[in-house]
Parts: sequence; C-alpha cells; structure tokens
Amino acid sequence: MTLNHFDQDGQAHMVDVGDKNETRRIARASGRIRMKPETLALLISGAAQKGDVLGVARIAAIQGSKRTSELIPLCHPLYLTHVAVEFNIDAADHAVECIVSAETLGRTGVEMEALTAVSIALLTVYDMCKAVDRGMEITRVRVLEKMGGKSGHWQA
Repeated sequence: MTLNHFDQDGQAHMVDVGDKNETRRIARASGRIRMKPETLALLISGAAQKGDVLGVARIAAIQGSKRTSELIPLCHPLYLTHVAVEFNIDAADHAVECIVSAETLGRTGVEMEALTAVSIALLTVYDMCKAVDRGMEITRVRVLEKMGGKSGHWQA
C-alpha cells in the first residue's frame, strides 16, 4: 500500500482527481468533549457567559467545513452541497458528542470536511467554556462512515 499524497520521488503533491467520476459523496464524523459536571450544566442551561454555546459551535462547524482546503495543505477545495451538525449530551460522562454529516457532488471524498467540522465545533465549545473549565478534554474524533466514489461504502 502506498500513500497517495506523495509522488514516485517521495515529494508531497495534490492528488490528481481529474479522471475520477463525479458522484454523490457523504461522510460522517464524530468527536466528544468531556468537562466538569458544572460546566455541562451551564452549557445545557444556556447560562454560559458567552451565550448559546452549541448554537455558536454549530455555525463554527459549518464554517470550518467550508474552509478545510485552506487548513489542510493537500485537500482539494470542494463545493459542499450539505453539512448537518448534531450534538448529543452524555450526562453520565459529562460530555457533549458532535456528529457531522458532509455531502458533495464531486470527484473526491468529504471525510476531511466532516472531521474538520467536528474539530472546529469542539474547539468552539472549549473556547466558549474555558473561563470556567480549562481541563476540558476533546477525544475520539474519527470518521464514522463514508459513501460514494470508487471505494464505495465504508463504516467504522
């Protein structure tokens, strides 16, 4: 197996996707942020000093997904057709899970856009709550599923 972001001389390059067919491509990714119980209570109640934490994190995730190619050096800029962000509260673990679904009609997958969106959402939660909890921990950022393209359907 070879890494496709390197040419035969070992030099980094952007993969040529010009010969690939345009297909509908979907990727789902998730991640979690753990925090103190008191921090989670503030977040749930909407009483965090900076306001609606999850509402702001949702917008940040969508913006982040659209900027992936500016952040990850060899990513192709993609025209995203849909990005959905959901948050699940895990009260027992004092955590918030973020799940993002990204979609495009294109020649390359959207896994990086979904992963970037999750990461930006969780970093936004951290930023908005750090005044009361600097020990929050972002964990388990990963691809859950990808569909479309030559490799077909993959699920974690």
